[in-house]
Amino acid sequence: MADRKDTVLYLDNISVSFDGFKAINHLSLYITRGELRAIIGPNGAGKTTMMDIITGKTKPDTGTLLFNGNIDLKKLDEVSIAELGIGRKFQKPTIFENQTVYDNILLSLDNPRGVIANLGYVTTKSTSDKIDELLEIIRLTKYKNLEGSNLSHGQKQWLEIGMLLAQDPDVLLVDEPAAGMTDAETADTAKLLINIAKTKSVIVVEHDMEFIRALNSKVTVLHEGAVLAEGSLDQVSKNQEVIDVYLGR
Repeated sequence: MADRKDTVLYLDNISVSFDGFKAINHLSLYITRGELRAIIGPNGAGKTTMMDIITGKTKPDTGTLLFNGNIDLKKLDEVSIAELGIGRKFQKPTIFENQTVYDNILLSLDNPRGVIANLGYVTTKSTSDKIDELLEIIRLTKYKNLEGSNLSHGQKQWLEIGMLLAQDPDVLLVDEPAAGMTDAETADTAKLLINIAKTKSVIVVEHDMEFIRALNSKVTVLHEGAVLAEGSLDQVSKNQEVIDVYLGR
């Protein structure tokens, strides 16, 4: 068992049932600060429900759920958890299609202004520098004046990751970022997430095994709402139970 003080996310013995079905079954998962972790498993393994629990969308029936060692996430709602520093990117990108790439980041910055105020806000040099830094990270600098609707699917994914980063989270939950991407975009996305994980904790749920291999991170395999195996991709790929329930399909 991990020491809570060293974890940014501490899930211990978490369970939740829906109409008698145990979607999460005594799940224990420990994510350290600055860790990149890949989560894989068959459909129905509990991957989405796990993210719902971490972000407050679903409350667990039992178990311990802590952020930064001592903050009980079970007592907080979704908005409070997001404000604490846990950001989530869903599989389908949700950006402001009729705003430029630059303005998408501006509207997402971690500050007290609302969206309406932001639209008429004159950026300071520090704000502009911050946006330029984020655009560099997400590889969209030369597209800064392009409307979101004109980006490729992969670029929209990167922009949404940038919008999350603008909120300065400690933890990013990223759901199937490689889905629908070209091979080149997939490779670039792996590099992007590895770079982000130098300063943030990043949890990636994905089915694409080549993408998982490119992340070169610890892998957790979920099955029936619990951890089936953990280790490098090579290690879990040789696990007979993992082969039987997932990789061999």
